Amino acid sequence: MSIDLEQFHQVFFEESLENLDVVEQALVEINIDAEVDSEVINSIFRAAHSIKGGSGTFGFTEVTEFTHLMETLLDEVRDGDRELTSELVDALLKSCDCLRVWFDSLQAKQPLDTEISKPLVAIYEAMLNGDGGDSADKTEDKAVVAEDEATSETSKNRTWLIEFIPESNVLMTGNEPIRLFRQLEQMGEFKATANIASIPDINLLTADECYLSWSIELTTESDKDDIAEVFEWVIDECKLTITEKSSEASATEAKAVDTRAEVEEKPAEAETKNKPEATPQVKPAVAEKKAPAAAPATSSIRVGIDKVDNLINLVGELVITQSMLSELGNNFDMDKIERLSSGLDQLLQNTKELQENVMRIRMLPISFAFNRFPRMIRDLSVKIGKKVDLQINGETTELDKTVMEKISDPLVHLVRNAIDHGIESAEDRIAAGKPEEGTIKLDAFHKGGNIVIEIVDDGKGIDAAVIASKAVEKGVVSDTTGMTDQQIFELIFEPGFSTAESVSDISGRGVGMDVVRRNIKALGGRIEIESEKGKGSVFRVHLPLTLAILDGQLIRVGKEVYIIPLIAIVESLQIKPELVKNVSGNMKVYRLREDNVPIIAMNKEFGIETDDAGLDDRLLVVVEGDGCKVGLLVDDLLAQQQVVIKSLEANYKRINGISGATILGDGSVAMIIDIPGLINMSARRLPTDGQHAA
Repeated sequence: MSIDLEQFHQVFFEESLENLDVVEQALVEINIDAEVDSEVINSIFRAAHSIKGGSGTFGFTEVTEFTHLMETLLDEVRDGDRELTSELVDALLKSCDCLRVWFDSLQAKQPLDTEISKPLVAIYEAMLNGDGGDSADKTEDKAVVAEDEATSETSKNRTWLIEFIPESNVLMTGNEPIRLFRQLEQMGEFKATANIASIPDINLLTADECYLSWSIELTTESDKDDIAEVFEWVIDECKLTITEKSSEASATEAKAVDTRAEVEEKPAEAETKNKPEATPQVKPAVAEKKAPAAAPATSSIRVGIDKVDNLINLVGELVITQSMLSELGNNFDMDKIERLSSGLDQLLQNTKELQENVMRIRMLPISFAFNRFPRMIRDLSVKIGKKVDLQINGETTELDKTVMEKISDPLVHLVRNAIDHGIESAEDRIAAGKPEEGTIKLDAFHKGGNIVIEIVDDGKGIDAAVIASKAVEKGVVSDTTGMTDQQIFELIFEPGFSTAESVSDISGRGVGMDVVRRNIKALGGRIEIESEKGKGSVFRVHLPLTLAILDGQLIRVGKEVYIIPLIAIVESLQIKPELVKNVSGNMKVYRLREDNVPIIAMNKEFGIETDDAGLDDRLLVVVEGDGCKVGLLVDDLLAQQQVVIKSLEANYKRINGISGATILGDGSVAMIIDIPGLINMSARRLPTDGQHAA
């Protein structure tokens, strides 16, 4: 029987990428100058070991051989025979990059670029051969002694006799012996003899069972543990004996290796046995969500069992409520009104809880986005010669998976700019009376039904005068006279704006911050800046928790109902006619404390008739979008509620000023206002007509 292991590939890729995250995070946190926690080294070793084992099982030879070198060096570090140096840490981090590229290629079913691994292989081989200069004298001495010893396990070939007796159900667990043999073939001279004594009469054969066992002779430089690792994936489904041919007379060497016993004796190694989910209960789920090669990153999501249990419980409650209502429907009379009302209340509660729990399925801790930054900051700090300490808080704050994927790149731009433009050089910081090491803080927290992400640095801050000068020089604005510092700060998000003196691969092309604001706006969010010259800056990103549901304010304009996203609303107020002034272009503005807020008459924008065209008894909803604050003139404020977003463009066509639609409780359709789009649409009309006269 042949098992198609391709159906398990996606699970292997996902687990391998998670293991690379573990390796990367642990390496970044290591302080070479201090004693390294042995458990950190063990965690790195286990992660590399799991990648190696899984790639061997699936026949990814290049990955297996490359990770074997990593694992060998890590094993020496773990055993105290090699010091963990900065050179080795750098090589291991670059190896993570190499493996990520390879996994992308494997998922897309493209050939691997083995050229990118050759420099790293050369470094590893030099270290293993004692030519890397990165080991302590003690380690070098041990290597010399080991080389002189005739019993060195890696200095000559040895012949091993292997008795492999799989259990009859080994094929049903997705483990095909021939794949193990292919891996053994790569280790040296391989010869296998099949034992057919257990094959029953043909009428008693079962296609899913294995009746063969094998006697194997392997001549290789590898040691006993390396050979045993090949069989790690069938460790619970076989009996295995490994003896050295030259030592068969020795009772200790001829001793059979009971794999189950070894696992009990070596709990640390048992933890590395992360099988690629190749079990009967996982196979159907993997087959159902087999991802297209073009988009492997979005193919699946890991869900905690507690979330699944909650859903199952809620579905059970819904079934009970449905049964109760169905029973009431039979021979219904007025005496059952109270029970019907109670049942409907219960149905409402169950539905609400079910909705919340279903939305939680897509929620992931923002650590998935934050985890890339320790490595990035480490590399950039070394590259530009700055000392930066990264502090991360709120990494358990949950965010919708789709929002998470789309916010990652904007966050990268913001952090890179904080390092390049915000944090000063060590010399400048000391001269300014600051510690030579700069600090960047990443924080995430919930606020008002939304998530807020802050990027804080203690650098030189933003100089409003420099921004204003550059903006005029580059033609972003013609004049900055009268602009507040906050308005000047917003200019850094304009296309083509940059204060960098020279273009580098870090910044200076004037595209990053423009992309940041555009992507955040596309998510229904906004970004704001706080900065003090010489003290530092705060970039604060406000995002919806999910793109499927939003908290909205229902408003009435004439007889129509619209929805304004709550995240865009600054405040709502009753209009005082004496605070309304006419300005050029017949535009009206409302004096709101220190600001003059332009008024957009919703009835004029959407061509809706209202009973009263005046300002008396009308309301102003002050909203913010694209860094602009405007007041929407409406007839009434209705309820606030969560609404399910339906794409108008997918179901009808794109409408300027409208971001989507939803269905209200009475079955009517309400449009969701696109605040930035409405502002831009209104601004284009102002010079030519008096549309905004209320």
